[in-house]
Amino acid sequence: MVRMPLTSAEVERGQRLGALLRRARGERSMLVTALEAGVSPETLRKIESGRVATPAFPTIAAIADVVGLSLDAVWVEINQPERGVEPTGSGRNARERLAS
Repeated sequence: MVRMPLTSAEVERGQRLGALLRRARGERSMLVTALEAGVSPETLRKIESGRVATPAFPTIAAIADVVGLSLDAVWVEINQPERGVEPTGSGRNARERLAS
């Protein structure tokens, strides 16, 4: 299986996700948060730093639950367009990648 390179929008969305989870974690330790979510601290660190732009849904759901975020709030936050950037296209390329 060939993995398609991430688009700049996907990378930015991953960075927004990481920042959101880091803010929601607050002063709670990364180790405790990761263990309670059932993920490795290294995985949480990579997600929070934006190095994993497209983490698995169950991983995000578990972390969001531990830090008290609803999945709706996560979705809204990570899909906010950057300020001053007009949305372009219909998202067709993303749908085509998902379908393949």
